[in-house]
Amino acid sequence: MSAEIDAPAAEPMQEELLDTGGLQRSIEAVLFVASEPLSIKALAKLTGAEESEVTVALQHIDEEFAGRGIVLREVAGGYRFASAPSARSAVEAYLLPPKNNLSPAALETLAIVAYNEPVTKAQIEEIRGVSADSVIATLLDRRFIVESGRRESPGRPLLYKTTPDFLEAFGLNSLDDLPSVDIDAFTPREVELPMTQPHDQPPDQSHDQEAGALSLA
Repeated sequence: MSAEIDAPAAEPMQEELLDTGGLQRSIEAVLFVASEPLSIKALAKLTGAEESEVTVALQHIDEEFAGRGIVLREVAGGYRFASAPSARSAVEAYLLPPKNNLSPAALETLAIVAYNEPVTKAQIEEIRGVSADSVIATLLDRRFIVESGRRESPGRPLLYKTTPDFLEAFGLNSLDDLPSVDIDAFTPREVELPMTQPHDQPPDQSHDQEAGALSLA
């Protein structure tokens, strides 16, 4: 009578190997309904996956949506779906009249806040040379800036800084993505101009003509 040899039992396959697209579909669904960019940490918590797995899934989503009308964007420290740049004209046609246009004064004020935050209203007005009450109210209403405490100085004026809505609206991941500003371009320059003699006095022949310096901003 021959002895029967039991074959080793097969190890159960891990669930993620049986359905490799499950995590990706969950992330796509969450990003679709989310009203704000979601970080890898937040997506991992929502899906119950490891952050490394979420990172890989996001890479797959980015590759698969690259040629579609909806693309994956990394903005404001997180990820969200957005319309593709190639579909901009159609999207703008649907959204017209646009409600997100900012006046030159508002854009100028927003740039001052972004490059100098936190900043007070007085500092903004000192740079612009005009009152900033209305533009600050507009930017607050649009949630592009927000109050960020008070400055420890006489009167304790309010401080303002930019928001994640500002980063998202301008396609920035952080303020580090702002274009650099050439401060040297604003450095005063000195040029020498000859000093003329008064008309009623003859020139002094014993000395060379003197030169003065004017400081030009």
